[in-house]
Amino acid sequence: MTSEPDTSTWQKTPDGIAIPPPSPDDVLYEAADGVAKITLNRPLVLNAINKNVTRLLDAALDRAEADAEVLAVILTGAGRAFSAGGDLWSSLYPDDDPAPDALDVQLRIWSFDKPVIAAVRGHAVGQAFELAGVCDFTIATESARLGEIQIRHGFGVPVLISPFIMNQKQAKEVLLLGEAIPAPRALEMGFVNRVVADDELDEAAEEMARKLAALPPVAVRLNKRLVNLVYEQMGLIDAVRYRDNEALVEYLEADDTVGTARQRIREEQGWAAFKQERDKGYEETG
Repeated sequence: MTSEPDTSTWQKTPDGIAIPPPSPDDVLYEAADGVAKITLNRPLVLNAINKNVTRLLDAALDRAEADAEVLAVILTGAGRAFSAGGDLWSSLYPDDDPAPDALDVQLRIWSFDKPVIAAVRGHAVGQAFELAGVCDFTIATESARLGEIQIRHGFGVPVLISPFIMNQKQAKEVLLLGEAIPAPRALEMGFVNRVVADDELDEAAEEMARKLAALPPVAVRLNKRLVNLVYEQMGLIDAVRYRDNEALVEYLEADDTVGTARQRIREEQGWAAFKQERDKGYEETG
């Protein structure tokens, strides 16, 4: 039986929710039989992504890259979610230690020499939606919900991968409406490769990874690179790095008064009040 953590020294949101401090175990790594499994491991906050997670994820990729016996990678989340996206409470634990840029880590997964499978249960929203999107395959459970809900926060899209995965109308549906999309709908959109029963996710991801690991590795790397090359020639890298585009400065620097007001609610009143304001007109998203 798992004991409850001692939260007495943890920082808290304005409404008293205890947020766990950064830990060296925020990302777990294990490898066996040609497959590495990387697990985002902050289940108490639905594996929200902060600088420490980004740092440790990059280090886990280093391990998978350096291990010649690893031929496929599974990326998943501990507990009941893949990830709730960017950590809105990271400022509670200031982190000035060096860390790779989150965009660079996601692009590293995009171009990683070994195929990467995202195994998604629960929520994969915001930055986590994009993290699953840059993986080569995404398998989701029937009850999973995915989407770019950060527009409700007043935030732009961190990694612009959606328009390269789905068609134009679907990408606008995802990016402009900010809905949490049920896995079967995400499958129709082409964002998800397969939807499986909730209790079959690990088995399905491992079966796919073992199949990939049994294939000739040079041919696997070549075919991944060929597919990626097509999208890169369509402008994927420039699009993903849209913050460097001078034509977008007006939009990037504009003040969104609605989004700013919502962040003020979060900072002053806490998560519950922020979530109530953010999710007006939407179903509950976690």
